[in-house]
Amino acid sequence: MNIEIKDVSETRKSLVISLDQAEVSAEHQATVAEFAKMAKLPGFRPGKVPPALILKHYGKEITEEFKQKVVSKAYRNGLEESKLEVISLTNVEPGEIAADKPATVTLTLDVRPTFTLPDYNGLATEILPVEPTAAEVDQVVEGMRAERADFKVAERAAAKGDYVKLAYEGTVDGKSILEIAPDKQIYSKVPQTWEEVEGEQEGLIPGLGKQLAGLKAGDKKDVTVTFPAEFAAVPALAGKSAVYAVEVQEIRERILPPMDDEFFKAQQVENLEGLKAKITNGLKARKEQGNRQAQRRQVSEAISSKVDFSVPDSMVDGETQNVLRNFIEENMRRGVPQEQFEKDKKELFESAKKAAITRVKTQLILAKIAEQEKISVTEQDIDGYIYREAMMNNARPDKLVKDLTKDRERLRAVQQSIIFDKALDLLVSKATVKTVEPKS
Repeated sequence: MNIEIKDVSETRKSLVISLDQAEVSAEHQATVAEFAKMAKLPGFRPGKVPPALILKHYGKEITEEFKQKVVSKAYRNGLEESKLEVISLTNVEPGEIAADKPATVTLTLDVRPTFTLPDYNGLATEILPVEPTAAEVDQVVEGMRAERADFKVAERAAAKGDYVKLAYEGTVDGKSILEIAPDKQIYSKVPQTWEEVEGEQEGLIPGLGKQLAGLKAGDKKDVTVTFPAEFAAVPALAGKSAVYAVEVQEIRERILPPMDDEFFKAQQVENLEGLKAKITNGLKARKEQGNRQAQRRQVSEAISSKVDFSVPDSMVDGETQNVLRNFIEENMRRGVPQEQFEKDKKELFESAKKAAITRVKTQLILAKIAEQEKISVTEQDIDGYIYREAMMNNARPDKLVKDLTKDRERLRAVQQSIIFDKALDLLVSKATVKTVEPKS
């Protein structure tokens, strides 16, 4: 056997493996022998059928199996002798394979890039203060009261925080929005809906709620709104100014519940002091988690910027598909129409590929750090993953274990993800930390 390695790119190699006639013939004989052991032909005991009859009855199957054996032998021996760190096999050219001739098999492989790890000690990270302010705690308290609020009809003009029941019909340059976006009637004409007056959260129609203060039941008003330049829910309205003819039907005032024993009992605390302590602990834990995520992101970006190398195309292709799939699924849940993805297909793909290259590069660096630091996956790591997945998806842990046992590819992906996480945690543990005030 002779092996020749050709460079296609920094991360792609062509492996040309030549087998002499004796090696090829040996594989053919071995294949015939395997079929002979299993063959059942009238007049012959198992294992005693002459090779000529075996070839006559199973010629096609033997040829297919024999060719596969030659390719497998070439692949196995080629990898062993070349010492390449193969990531994926991207193409196989078996050439002509016959029992009485030498054979040449050409494999195209993506290989792990070679690079020197930069110093990953003391990477700079910034975190935010974790102690909640009194204002933050009070805001959560008021939010809890708002969730349990009653709404009573108000015989007065609408004020901030009220809810207004209204009807509306929208036009753009005098043209009904129903004509512009016929499948989005909710943005065109609605006989009855509720809108919060000057609410913190934007309503369905951007800016509509901010123009309702001072109106009374029975009032009519033309309200002008401008849709954002990028409006995925209805792309046809993006950047356009619309006029909505609004008719107020009813005004309801938000009545917050008193902070009494019943309110505190519903929050599983005894008093306001206990409620604020509970909120403080929750906010602090959330901020600490946010800091951990921010540090992981910062060390990823820092270590990636310190080294430059080409990444394998096959890894980028696979990760690009992952990025696209996640983006599309997330936006479809938000109501973005399928046709919008088709319209922006080129831009989406380019953006996804750019993100994929960054991810793959980071993964390769983390894998090398894990190898250098001898980071491994323990049973406790797998158990922790199973427990978290079971909690998140309301699934039985034993079923997840069974699924992982059956699906080796998924298990390998889980193990790889754990390795990356542990490598990131290591970088964070070695990083410098500076606490900064949040940007206003």
